[in-house]
Amino acid sequence: MTPHPRARRIRRLAGVGGLATLVAAGLFVTVTNAEAATVLSADFENGSTSGWSKSGGTWSIVSDGTRVLQQSDATSERARDFAGQTSWTNYSVQARVKATSFASGAGVVAIAARAAGATKMYRLSLTASNKVQLEAMNGSAVTVLGSLAQTISTSTFYTLKLSVNGTTISGTVNGTSVGSASDSTISSGRIGLLTEHAAGRFDDLVVDDAGGPAPTTAPTSPPTASPTVSPTASPTVPPTTPPTAGALYVAPGGTDSAAGTQAAPTTLASAVTRIAAGGTIYLRGGTYSYSATQTIAAGNNGTAAARKTLTAYPGETPVLNFSAQAEDPAARGLALNGNYWRVSGLVVERAGDNGIFVGGSDNIIERTVTRFNRDSGLQISRLASDTPSSQWPAGNLVLSAESHDNADSDGEDADGFAAKLTVGTGNVFRYAVSHNNIDDGWDLYTKSDTGAIAPVTIEDSLSYNNGTLSDGSQAGAGDRNGFKLGGEDIAVNHIVRRSFAVRNGKHGFTFNSNPGSMTIAHNVAVDNTQRNFNFDGGTSTFTGNTSCRTSSGTNDRIIGTADSSNQFWSGTNGSRCSAYTGALTWAFDSTGKLVVKFGGVVANP
Repeated sequence: MTPHPRARRIRRLAGVGGLATLVAAGLFVTVTNAEAATVLSADFENGSTSGWSKSGGTWSIVSDGTRVLQQSDATSERARDFAGQTSWTNYSVQARVKATSFASGAGVVAIAARAAGATKMYRLSLTASNKVQLEAMNGSAVTVLGSLAQTISTSTFYTLKLSVNGTTISGTVNGTSVGSASDSTISSGRIGLLTEHAAGRFDDLVVDDAGGPAPTTAPTSPPTASPTVSPTASPTVPPTTPPTAGALYVAPGGTDSAAGTQAAPTTLASAVTRIAAGGTIYLRGGTYSYSATQTIAAGNNGTAAARKTLTAYPGETPVLNFSAQAEDPAARGLALNGNYWRVSGLVVERAGDNGIFVGGSDNIIERTVTRFNRDSGLQISRLASDTPSSQWPAGNLVLSAESHDNADSDGEDADGFAAKLTVGTGNVFRYAVSHNNIDDGWDLYTKSDTGAIAPVTIEDSLSYNNGTLSDGSQAGAGDRNGFKLGGEDIAVNHIVRRSFAVRNGKHGFTFNSNPGSMTIAHNVAVDNTQRNFNFDGGTSTFTGNTSCRTSSGTNDRIIGTADSSNQFWSGTNGSRCSAYTGALTWAFDSTGKLVVKFGGVVANP
């Protein structure tokens, strides 16, 4: 079994009045608690499907933002992939599901619960008829228990959740009810992923048992509500240390020596030194006031198959506040110097330098907000001045993150996102939003004394109103670009695609003295103060880009290879510009994808 979801972590680790055995990151671990348990999870990031039982179709791990499980044969009449145990009774199964194609009007892509066989189960299905259906399948008979009209796009993931509890069967899509019904046809069975006359992709699967209050004494046999519960009694006093690969809980009032349970939360500084590979640290909501950098030290690593996770407790917002720090290059907020971590759902604000500093490699920083810091909100750079280039941070993914209102006192250095000066290979920004920072939205600056950084990829992202803070103020002489892509005439072949630069204080997309061969594809620039696209040198390739203005402005400058698929500004708007008028709005959808609108109309390139 592979590790869990796109916060890619175990969301809740617990048992029903005892010790729950969990499947996570390929490890069996036990933790103690009285809440519902995540008894199985999978995110397929390590490329393995060990523990799954396949029948029909063509199954493989592919990349779709992150790694996902795919069934690619749309002509297959019946493709199944099962996991879990046949004795499971009361639980919920949730996954992100995409129907990539339908071969006929009978096509479905679905998740299943209580699967007692290939044709006996409860299902929650995306259908070719633009419905999400809650179904009971028994042999050739499929009974519809609930239905919701829903346009099913083959480019969109939908979050499906199917719950079975006694005779109550219910389902939701993206949090909206599909239906709830009473049915006693099937009493137990495994979970499943399935397609019929369709192809699909699956990710971020989580199975939670039914939960419930803790009994006063330990059960004499495993409760049916959680098929993997141990009969061992819960201790009446929390252990002094948590299980090595389980969950730790952190709260604003936690103490270093506490066990790290929900009842006895610990501190962030303590938790990061105690969590094992595959484990999860949950930060409860509230404000954490710090005067010192919170550091995940170099060498404190997870693995590719078992990341360490630092995440917000579900439904809560932890705010790491560093307003006690003075402005100082050493006064960072959260320093992520380890490898193979996932950091998710945190707000980091008012640090004396970077809000989040990433000096480690192969990390995922997801759904974070960095704001009001006194240097770049999130920066990727080497750990120390003597770190060799072979150890510069590499392979980091910044996903569905926002960075805004970062401002240093001289107004020249605080960007939204920065991957600059000393950056290794394979760093990616995806679905990220940078706005109202005092300097640039993105800064990929390179200096001659440290040499070229490795190429950075920015995709499906948005940069707007940089150079002016949200309160309308400006300071100093910041560059104020949307995407600043170089420095000091050093060639680096960055990639920027499907991204927006809107109303930034200088250029939208600029080479900034980068003479390299960059790939600039399918981007949109609107009403940036000077040029929308400013490339005064290099051999970059431009494909499918669009430049628009609502009034007069400076013509774009392009040196490189640009074919007729581009629509640059040279005094008048082209035909595409009607799609980019009206107020700019944006949001992350339920899957974390960035949705950009102009005048209320979706305008993603």
